[in-house]
Amino acid sequence: MPIAVDIDVMLAKRKMSVGELADRVGITPANLAVLKNGRAKAVRFATLAALCEALDCQPGDLLRWETEATTANGKAQD
Repeated sequence: MPIAVDIDVMLAKRKMSVGELADRVGITPANLAVLKNGRAKAVRFATLAALCEALDCQPGDLLRWETEATTANGKAQD
């Protein structure tokens, strides 16, 4: 998927668990896992705003554009 969601990075910076973030945002841990694992087809602006508020960050801290030549771990393919 061309848009990657970097929730793990912000969780580590904030020393927060997935369960705690899910509670603060008001979504289930399962739905948060869908976002974290790149399986989400869309994200509501309200959810993105709640994530940013809970993690004290900007949308650009959570979302990253990946070109087709970029793998999921951020390294260019040969």
